[in-house]
Amino acid sequence: MRWSKALIPTHKEDPSAAETTSHKLMLRSGCIRKLTSGVYNYLPLGRRALLKVEQIVREEMDAVGCQEILMPVLCPSELWRETGRWDVYGKELWRVRDRNSREFALGPTHEEVVTDIVRNEVRSYRELPFTVYQIQTKFRDELRPRFGIVRSREFLMKDAYSFHRDDESLDQTYTDICNAYTRIFERCSLTFRPVEAATGAIGGSHSHEFMVLSDTGESEIIVCECGYAATDERAEGTVDTPACDEAPGEMERVETPEMKTIEQVSEFLGVDPWRLVKTIIYEVDGRPVAALVRGDREISEAKLSMALKADLVVPASPDVIEKLTGAPVGFTGPVGLEGIDVIADHTVEPLVNVIVGGNAQDVHLKNVNPGRDFKATAFHDIVLVRKGDRCARCGAELGAFRGIEVSQAFKLGTKYSSSMNATYLDEDGVAKPFIMGCYGLGVSRTVAAIIEQHNDKDGITWPLSVAPFAVEILVVSMKSEECTTLADRLYTDLKGAGVDVLYDDRDDSAGVKFKDADLVGMPLRVTIGDRGLKKGVVEARVRKTGEVTEVPVDDAVQGILKMLETLR
Repeated sequence: MRWSKALIPTHKEDPSAAETTSHKLMLRSGCIRKLTSGVYNYLPLGRRALLKVEQIVREEMDAVGCQEILMPVLCPSELWRETGRWDVYGKELWRVRDRNSREFALGPTHEEVVTDIVRNEVRSYRELPFTVYQIQTKFRDELRPRFGIVRSREFLMKDAYSFHRDDESLDQTYTDICNAYTRIFERCSLTFRPVEAATGAIGGSHSHEFMVLSDTGESEIIVCECGYAATDERAEGTVDTPACDEAPGEMERVETPEMKTIEQVSEFLGVDPWRLVKTIIYEVDGRPVAALVRGDREISEAKLSMALKADLVVPASPDVIEKLTGAPVGFTGPVGLEGIDVIADHTVEPLVNVIVGGNAQDVHLKNVNPGRDFKATAFHDIVLVRKGDRCARCGAELGAFRGIEVSQAFKLGTKYSSSMNATYLDEDGVAKPFIMGCYGLGVSRTVAAIIEQHNDKDGITWPLSVAPFAVEILVVSMKSEECTTLADRLYTDLKGAGVDVLYDDRDDSAGVKFKDADLVGMPLRVTIGDRGLKKGVVEARVRKTGEVTEVPVDDAVQGILKMLETLR
């Protein structure tokens, strides 16, 4: 591609609205342009990088026996109603109507659609197992789109679905695809780690996420020296309980005017935050549930969902909270709370003389004791584990790092096949529901993750495997006929050798061209100038390391091809 004919609108300064390195550099290098909140146009450089990642994904999925299909973006609401997800998926599900007022979802994921295909086309156990996948545009109406294409409302994803007759078969495919994901991210030159994860709205019994290590990542990963790793919302750990040898005191009502937060109440009453118990009201699959955790900790909604085997857990609205408790938000407590289940974290059970909301405005209760003054419906592990807690497996202190989630694998079991009556006939002639797996990989998000890990102060440093172009030819002065003649020949010969080449043939200053070359970050830059030609060489510079090699003009093509081999 000749730069003079290309759409590569670069910018010198960081956009004011961009937060992360990848977002800034994708905008500055002309890879993407924002259309509206959470929706981006991919310009030529961005699209080429996207296609390179797609190709790697296809090759590795095909290598483990997966078959590519393509399913529609528009998904009839009837399928989502069969599984119950139409009503519980939440506001992220983009709902639309056609001219006949029929309802559709813009697919955020395609479990229902693929299950409908299979229940209509697969009859016998002899046809199992198999896995199909697609690379398709997905839609999620994010509350706060941010970080460019890392969290957007329209994005490109590879989603795969496997169908089995038994758990052993599912386990094998799950392992095969996780291994394929490892190869994909290695080929993309990413530093990553698979971790245990919550299943979320997709459901199922078991899940892993692949996390690309990044300080700007949205997810916190809890790790241990024993090898344990999980997302913070899923991680298990031991939370130390501070020593307290008090005898249970008499419960006491105290006025706490306008004191709604743990910090405000603990300071007002002169106690440590762990001496409080916070009570949060959730809507769990449409019914209210009170969740209790120590005042110095946070609730993991994912763990709460798993404990209650729920599809959807969301904080209750202020109106619902006031109706249930008789008090506004900030004064909710478990004492006298009737008509709803109370789920408490295990760390609450041994506490003595704690402070809780009084279910009345500007009121808290002191010297409240679990078991005596309120009874929990059940105790579960619902606390959000954090750095410094103890590993549940080996007892060592847990560490943490941040990461970008780029893929997730799920063991779905029969969640979708049972609800949609998707069955096959086993060898004994009995109809049985398919056992399913689901495997998602964010293609566009992977491009952003690559840039997060491959950049420097001057711009992107693309790995060769995913670079929009392998080589950039830069002519110092387009006024030199000798330089342009050589550049034209190199451009033609390298393309003929199968190399993707960007030829900067603009009639701009050398300084502008060099700045742009560093910004767009192609792996190898070949500079052609009069000074080099006097010595009979062109200058080849590796973008990642800055290493410069003088390549003889007469052997330029072969010399460049050899250098590219060292970058693979």
